[in-house]
Amino acid sequence: MVPYKSLLKEIQDCTICSNHLPHNPRPVLQFHPKADILIAGQAPGKKVHQSGIPFDDASGKRLRNWLGTSIEVFYNPEQIAILPMGFCYPGRGKSGDLSPRPECAIAWREKLLVKLPKLKTIILIGQYAIDYHLEDSDLSLTEIVKQWEKYLPDFVPLPHPSPRNNIWLNKNPWFETDVLPFLRKYISEILTI
Repeated sequence: MVPYKSLLKEIQDCTICSNHLPHNPRPVLQFHPKADILIAGQAPGKKVHQSGIPFDDASGKRLRNWLGTSIEVFYNPEQIAILPMGFCYPGRGKSGDLSPRPECAIAWREKLLVKLPKLKTIILIGQYAIDYHLEDSDLSLTEIVKQWEKYLPDFVPLPHPSPRNNIWLNKNPWFETDVLPFLRKYISEILTI
């Protein structure tokens, strides 16, 4: 078996946080060593848990629009890898989904990242991915996203595309006018190289 496929099989069989999940584990990710772009998300929501397809929800529709990608490109693992910080749906809390389980990133993240030799950039979706990948933990998500150019070419920090973030998006119109046009052009350039 191809080494990365055996690693994916191990992940699909993972149960390290099963005692903390509301459902049986169902790791949801998209991965191929040829990927040029990595989307580092948070954790699957309930709908994604049910379908087993990353970003198969309203957040995914908005994210594809932000990136300027078609469904075919977005779901081509040889172009875009999708590795959330937690691979399984963590359950629901009082104000939305719970945080990604930390065991997942500890067990799998570095093992997967080293198997992405062609990676040109990592799109950081939300606070959990930003906290893991960037060292600016003393800054707010808004401050980090405002300084997005500072993190290029390795990272592009973004807010979560969830409809629950509409208030943030309305309060920060610069995101749509300054960040998104660049992001679409940047992603298009990477995918056509």
